[in-house]
Amino acid sequence: MSEPADGVTSGPAVRLADGTTVACQVSGPATAPPLLLLPGQANSHRWWDGLRPGFARHFRTISFDYRGTGDTVAGDTDGPEWTTRLFAADALAVLDALHCPSARVYATSMGGRVAQWFAALYPERVHRLVLACTSPGGAAARERGAEVRRLLADPDPHTRRTALLELMYTPAWTAAPSRRSTLLGDSRMTATAARRHLRASNGHDASEVLGDIHAPTLVLHGSDDRMVPAHNASLLGDAVPRAVVEIFPGGRHGFFDEFPAVSDRVTEFLLSDR
Repeated sequence: MSEPADGVTSGPAVRLADGTTVACQVSGPATAPPLLLLPGQANSHRWWDGLRPGFARHFRTISFDYRGTGDTVAGDTDGPEWTTRLFAADALAVLDALHCPSARVYATSMGGRVAQWFAALYPERVHRLVLACTSPGGAAARERGAEVRRLLADPDPHTRRTALLELMYTPAWTAAPSRRSTLLGDSRMTATAARRHLRASNGHDASEVLGDIHAPTLVLHGSDDRMVPAHNASLLGDAVPRAVVEIFPGGRHGFFDEFPAVSDRVTEFLLSDR
């Protein structure tokens, strides 16, 4: 078992019908409003290590390790394809196991794709929703360019890591020697699981159900995001009823991790009805 981040405890093991056992984690006051945190592709709950303590001051934070990541044990590794819709069903099972009737949801990158399905299919379970650096998928979505795909597919691990850091953060962040990112992928993933995550993210298309999202929604994006171009924020803003879109100048794909003002804005929005 991996050592938890400060203040994070393991929740109940969530056993699914297909044999998967989902590992979940909680932190923050038990009486605080629940906040479901959904990380990006090929990452476990460790994605949130740098940000979670701040949210735990205001919320009871809830996360889980996707299939193929962290301490989740997937029972269907040779079964049907994993999809963002399947991951949304896993999120529902986690909230059920924690006896949580509804939650605020903060979701980034592929987690935002998962959250779109979750909010559309289970609207009564989502109190407020924040979607950051994500895409609706479908024909209208703007995908990353060929050069970005080439860099991320480079066979040399050092080259891939360098490219990923440049895509995630500005030069000012990477120049600071004390900086450490938790957004660069779960090193414990198998190659098969990583490919299945990539196919799940690439195959996402929630464009037909975004109008079914009823929760107040904030869409955030960095203006200089090359992983998921900022044009996708406008698509989400147009499709999700009453969504508010805010673009952070100069932000790259990991802008939410780099700039403290993003977490401040998320917290303000999620608590704005209290």
